[in-house]
Amino acid sequence: MPVVIPSRRRLALLLGAVLVILAAVNVADKFGPRHTGLVAGPLVAFGLLLLARRVGLTWHDLGLSRRTLLPGLKYAIGAILAVAVVYGIGAALPLTRSAFLDARYHLHPGAALLTAFIVVPLGTVLLEEIAFRGVLLGLINRHRGAVLASVTSSVLFGFWHILPSLRLNEANQAVRAAVGASPTGQVLAILGAMTFTALAGLLLCELRRRSGSLLAAAALHWATNGLGVLVGTALATLRLT
Repeated sequence: MPVVIPSRRRLALLLGAVLVILAAVNVADKFGPRHTGLVAGPLVAFGLLLLARRVGLTWHDLGLSRRTLLPGLKYAIGAILAVAVVYGIGAALPLTRSAFLDARYHLHPGAALLTAFIVVPLGTVLLEEIAFRGVLLGLINRHRGAVLASVTSSVLFGFWHILPSLRLNEANQAVRAAVGASPTGQVLAILGAMTFTALAGLLLCELRRRSGSLLAAAALHWATNGLGVLVGTALATLRLT
């Protein structure tokens, strides 16, 4: 039987351990060999699930219950379709098209497909959803309630994106036009990315809560990133032809 850990001190220790693990993965993915996260992400996600089960979280707490799979699937399909429509409109309008012009997505079509359907789901979505909308959300919700769980998970999700956004004002045309390429612009871009991802985290937590399934949040997360890669690559390719 799993051992439930109710005390404030042990809860803090457990949260600290999870955050240390995530920080190490974040640094390794940023400064380590290329696609470190593609290997480390699934392994760490599996380890976090084992830890969560060991301290008493149920599959329902983690958003992985079989009884919520069907509702989660319905929300997942709806989320992907919604993002596809929004991205299609955004890419078609000259006013918003520059938001998709990102140097990181100037890829060969084959590389773009690999990134969207392998690197993004396994190297990004899997770990982030298990960690932030699964383990952290479930753990804090179990002991401190849903509101604090959503807010804490989302704020931490914002901090998680500091390192990935270090060159955002250089890579993304719309961001560069808005804040510039100076060090001040870099700071503004990072703060903007943190704020945006924290708010996105709240949306993902709400989707997870309403559906009862991590699948719904994971689908929206993948659609935002994966379809963004495909649209960005398509627009970059069209500009070069």
